[in-house]
Amino acid sequence: MNFTLLRQNKFRNFFFADIISGFGVEMATVGANWYVLQQTHSDSIVGMFLAINVLAGFLISPIAGWITDKFMRRNVIIATFVFRAIPIALIALWLYLFKFNLIAMYLLAIVTGAGWVAYMSSSRSYVQAIVPDNLLGMANSFIEISLQVGMFLAGAASGVVINYVGFIPILLLNVILFSIAIILMFTSPIDHQTIAKTENNVKENSVFSYVLEHKLILILGLISILPLIVTQLFNVSMPGYVSNILNDNSIAYGITDMCYGIGGLAAGLLSAWLLNKFNKQHLLIAFFTIASIALFSLFILKSTLLTYSFAFLIGLSNSSLRVTINTILMRVVKKSYMGRTTSMWTGGAQFIEIFSSTFIGRLNDVWGANYGFLCMFIIMVIGLVSSLFVKE
Repeated sequence: MNFTLLRQNKFRNFFFADIISGFGVEMATVGANWYVLQQTHSDSIVGMFLAINVLAGFLISPIAGWITDKFMRRNVIIATFVFRAIPIALIALWLYLFKFNLIAMYLLAIVTGAGWVAYMSSSRSYVQAIVPDNLLGMANSFIEISLQVGMFLAGAASGVVINYVGFIPILLLNVILFSIAIILMFTSPIDHQTIAKTENNVKENSVFSYVLEHKLILILGLISILPLIVTQLFNVSMPGYVSNILNDNSIAYGITDMCYGIGGLAAGLLSAWLLNKFNKQHLLIAFFTIASIALFSLFILKSTLLTYSFAFLIGLSNSSLRVTINTILMRVVKKSYMGRTTSMWTGGAQFIEIFSSTFIGRLNDVWGANYGFLCMFIIMVIGLVSSLFVKE
């Protein structure tokens, strides 16, 4: 993999801020889910916590997109760190003084859900503004590596910390990591070019009109939602699949999750090279096909060892699809619209996830967890057919 971008201060500092903040966010997410379950012994309350998290992200998405496109993206990123760090510190103090409280945890869900969506729209727009077009594929590969490394390390670290010292230290560590990320972003470049282009637009169309006028952006935006939904449904279905369909234990589930992460990490390492060597439409078709085959195989084949392999392929294809789609979008979407389009698709995905997760959970209870993978197969086939219409 080419490391040209990491030798450039303007991207390197942002990349490290992305890794550090992502690690903290993932630790808080994993820790909060376990903490709520540990304190309440209720899966439904954990589900409510996650639903509030997703709903907060959906509701903030149009505001986050508008702010991203109207102000300097670097400052918006810093604001997403500040407006998460301060409430999280106060929530940690609340839990320390008054012990476990569901209202405090629901507030944490709102802060983390809204902050994540705001950060996603501003950070992706910032990358588009500071990275040359010919290096966007490499930049998105590094972002995917950052995401996967953060998930790997945070999951393990969160389990150890909460087991030995509790949940509050995780929140305090999150605040410290956000503070470091803020310092790194202050040393990152200002996206002057983006500001100039936004100010020169005397009258802009709404983001909906802009997307509808550009068929490629519309198709790419719609198919960008699909891997996000499948990732969420994969997390909903896999525990029951391992336990009830494969009749295996938590160790097998942990290995499955690890294989998915290894696939995502491999995608981050390979995607930049693949984007330079192959047609992007062909890559979309190939990875939607791989994901479809793996998901259908999980539906009909019930083997623990094969499940590890299919989890790797799904992680590889989902992450590769995100990198490829984001790279094309960064090249074709005007910079003055990037924040709003990103938040629109992210918010749309979260809105669908609120209902699809509940539906898949009930379907799995009635028919079996393997039917969840059949639904995911259908979703990826829709993506495969849609990618046939992508002409850059």
